[in-house]
Amino acid sequence: MPSSNSFSTNMRIRFPVLAILLQVIIIILFGIFVRYETKSNWSNPSDGMELYPMFQDVHVMIFIGFGFLMTFLKKYGFSSVGINLLIAALGIQWGILLQGFWHMKSNTIYNSIESMINADFSTAAVLITFGAVLGKTSPVQMLILTIFEIAIFVCNEHLVVNVLKATDIGASMTIHAFGAYFGLAVARILYRPGLKNGHLNEGSVYHSDLFAMIGTLFLWLFWPSFNSAIAKPGEDQQRAIMNTYFSLAACTLTTFAFSILLEHRGKLDMVHIQNATLAGGVAVGSCADLNILPFGAMLIGSIAGIISVIGYKYLSPLLASNLKIQDTCGVHNLHGLPGLLGGIASIIAAAVQVNSTISAGMQAAALGCSVAIALVGGAFTGLILNLPFLGQPPDQNCYDDSVYWEIPTEGGAPLEGNMHYEEDSNKLNVEV
Repeated sequence: MPSSNSFSTNMRIRFPVLAILLQVIIIILFGIFVRYETKSNWSNPSDGMELYPMFQDVHVMIFIGFGFLMTFLKKYGFSSVGINLLIAALGIQWGILLQGFWHMKSNTIYNSIESMINADFSTAAVLITFGAVLGKTSPVQMLILTIFEIAIFVCNEHLVVNVLKATDIGASMTIHAFGAYFGLAVARILYRPGLKNGHLNEGSVYHSDLFAMIGTLFLWLFWPSFNSAIAKPGEDQQRAIMNTYFSLAACTLTTFAFSILLEHRGKLDMVHIQNATLAGGVAVGSCADLNILPFGAMLIGSIAGIISVIGYKYLSPLLASNLKIQDTCGVHNLHGLPGLLGGIASIIAAAVQVNSTISAGMQAAALGCSVAIALVGGAFTGLILNLPFLGQPPDQNCYDDSVYWEIPTEGGAPLEGNMHYEEDSNKLNVEV
């Protein structure tokens, strides 16, 4: 168990010091290494403004889609959207630097729209991890996690893309599987025995589930851009858009069907609709730009919807009870399992020579490396986050915005002290 110092949640000094220090370091590094990319040093024509619409779509997914998807917790909406913004703001700066270090020219990082998209991608992996530990960590812990995870992420990405030469255009393996298993490893290290039987606030209410559906819809609409943003312009990019489109549509229909089928009262479960409907976008990512034909994309999406619903219904409780992994958002079911499916689909596509330039062996190696590096890196990062001065909330205050946020009352005045609601009444209690 963490010591009592772990629960010193006052952020007045430690958070500003860490945040300002990180920003100063980043500004200095940008001043030394980063310059604008100009027409004279573009590596290809698509590095110009042609990519800006794709960048906008991906940016919306990062800041609105992921943020609102996690607002399902009834008393954690401020943190879900707010800490998502914090992570993304740090991640896009850190990602440009660390990814740029692998592609420097004359000791200079030339920043382009494409590198900004890639920085968003690196941030997406961290936001997936955030979902696994949602409600149980402090803002300080999330800043530290962002720094470490992006550093590990870019190394794995370089290994997969530049060393193994694997295809993963929509990043089923390098973002989704990586972010999910990194998050599960962190969640295992930060396991809280006091939460093994659940928590009063670990649930949703009608309006919080409705807000989460806003995130789902934004992600669903813009996912074709996510999977095609850095694809080769022309036929490859068009295939990536179409395959994602068909996969998401098939996944959604299958998700609705299996949600009703597996619920003993034959009703839809909003958790499935918020999450499993997106699994098709994850699963088709690795081979989105390949000639798998529309029916192949639909098949991948349908399987993704099935395994995601089954994961939420049966696998998440097993992970919590048997492996002591408390996955708040079920990222294993939305990103982990569909990410594995995407990797397997790319191996099959290589084996049947949908694209003769890719190797089934390299695709398998890329999938194995992504999962293994994520698990080891996540465990290492979890050990650091478990240090007794980083301000994680005590068990009774998990999933509660009032630990780190000023919460207004109906009259508009903030409440002092530890605020909580009794479930059996509408009365608001304040402990000073």
